Amino acid sequence: MDFQIKLQVLADAAKYDASCSSSGSDKRDSKDGRGVGSTEGMGICHSYAPDGRCISLLKILLTNYCMYDCLYCVNRVSSNVQRARFSVEEVVKLTLDFYKRNYIEGLFLSSGIIRSADYTMEQVVRVAKVLREEHDFRGYIHLKTIPDASEELLAEAGRYADRLSINIELPTEQGLTDLAPEKDARAIRRSMGRLRWRIDESRESRANPTTRKPLRFAPGGQSTQMIVGADATNDQAILATSANLYGNYRLRRVYYSAFSPIPDASKALPLKPPPLVREHRLYQADWLMRFYGFSADEIVDPKGGMLDLDMDPKLAWALRHRERFPVDLNKAPREMLLRVPGLGSKAVDRILSTRRVRALRSDDLARLHVPLKKILPFITLPGHSPGATLDAASLAAQLRTPPVQPDLFG
Repeated sequence: MDFQIKLQVLADAAKYDASCSSSGSDKRDSKDGRGVGSTEGMGICHSYAPDGRCISLLKILLTNYCMYDCLYCVNRVSSNVQRARFSVEEVVKLTLDFYKRNYIEGLFLSSGIIRSADYTMEQVVRVAKVLREEHDFRGYIHLKTIPDASEELLAEAGRYADRLSINIELPTEQGLTDLAPEKDARAIRRSMGRLRWRIDESRESRANPTTRKPLRFAPGGQSTQMIVGADATNDQAILATSANLYGNYRLRRVYYSAFSPIPDASKALPLKPPPLVREHRLYQADWLMRFYGFSADEIVDPKGGMLDLDMDPKLAWALRHRERFPVDLNKAPREMLLRVPGLGSKAVDRILSTRRVRALRSDDLARLHVPLKKILPFITLPGHSPGATLDAASLAAQLRTPPVQPDLFG
């Protein structure tokens, strides 16, 4: 097959994997005249680091052939799609050529399962090993790992990659049994546990000043992805699964990928994709769990088990708990300020910093760059009180907005 066609097929097939992130890597570059690549800098936008840097990644599959027949996957063995496969040498050359042309700053490599889990994992690891050892490549490398691969191969992957990810695929074990019976949910979690142990060991080694040669193992941690809308699992169950993954395996990120209908689909799959705004709300809810002190079981309205598509989950929570508002912006603890709709963590930090010196007044809100329409019904300040007439029902009518399909890939 022509190389250009291979690239087109395997880059397009990789778009379904959302767990492509560049955050958490070591800072490396080749400014000293040695090596190739960097984990810093600017380029084609593919993902963002926590500090706002735009990181460009070559995102491809080693092959889109797969011996498994997962019903939701376009690359399943029974799928009638054009197949292609890169050699290890082709991926290495492509990565280096793209980097030298300033197209990319790193590599995100995944693959369908060919022959066996170990054979596939060995091929994926060899790409990273050749880049690091033979070409001194210092750019970012994210490898998608195969859960059933041997512990030795997973350990080797972590030595060369900045981040590893294992896709949990579906939110529940029953969902995986129904739609991907060849995959084992317990094996996936066992592999996550092994990665967590090695990542923790590496961090402890690097934090110990007496360690002569600290262990290096996936400094960017591990992540996963789950498909949303391929089965009937509700948002409450999805967030409960995410909370479990964050707590038990210390994942850096859980990515949510809205199910996309595929050619020749099974009758067990829905005919239409879920609205992309549902995926967007799940990311917002995930953010509340990770940075705003919310637990998974309080974000979603237990009556329906689904996130409100018409408003962000923090606002929806505040309207369900109107009795806890308004809060005094000059006295409320940080934990409660973080629950005020419209206040982000940076704005809360500025409020806390300012009120150590003086009391905040209404005109200070403009300098915080917060949405006044959203925040004012939930706070009190000298000279401002929302009044008792602003009950949850009237507030919902004022603040509710029709769902808009967000451009998650722009």
